[in-house]
Amino acid sequence: MCLATPMKIKEVNGNKAVVESESHSHEVNIDLLKDVKVGDYILVHGDMAINKVAPEDARKIIEMVNEKK
Repeated sequence: MCLATPMKIKEVNGNKAVVESESHSHEVNIDLLKDVKVGDYILVHGDMAINKVAPEDARKIIEMVNEKK
């Protein structure tokens, strides 16, 4: 099963963003999103950002995923 996970944007470079989760960071494509900035939380699947997420919702999702580990 694949899961889109919330990640926090650390850096924006054109259509790419460096994102970070608790365990790692990597670069993702942000072409599908508008008006994202450093500090925003986004849902990431593979190397593609698919949706912007409110910070409180991102934290809830992260907590639920961590409970299942």
